[in-house]
Amino acid sequence: MKMKKYGNTEQKIYSLVKPITDELGYFIWDISFVKEGAMWYLRVFIDRDEGISIEDCEKVTAPVSEMLDIEDPIEQSYILEVGSAGLERELLKPEHFEVCKGDVVQVRLIRTIDGEKDIIGNLISADKESIIIQTDEDIQKQYMLSDVAHVKLHLDFA
Repeated sequence: MKMKKYGNTEQKIYSLVKPITDELGYFIWDISFVKEGAMWYLRVFIDRDEGISIEDCEKVTAPVSEMLDIEDPIEQSYILEVGSAGLERELLKPEHFEVCKGDVVQVRLIRTIDGEKDIIGNLISADKESIIIQTDEDIQKQYMLSDVAHVKLHLDFA
């Protein structure tokens, strides 16, 4: 797993959208600009401490859409989607790991290590090379990010 870095288009969009989300009281969790089939999608994932509702997405969509129409930073046609990062969101950037310290996460390894492929525990720390998780047994384990497929917040619905 590599920490995500924005491409040129995503960085441009982030710079244009951040003042809007800041003013409205949201923060940007992620931005992606991807081609799926014949269509391009610009996705802006927002969050705030209280969580995100459909109304929150609507509040952000209108001014972002208007700003994108004025600035026209993307040459091709695309569909704008504003949404929540989700309850079991993937941690992609260094700031995601910082914000989620102490939270329960699921680490999926690329291959089995010491008999484990999926590890659930509290996120202790992460840097550009590794992640440290504390399991239920109060044991801290370190995993190299090169061995990690993804890290997501984990909610136990049981």
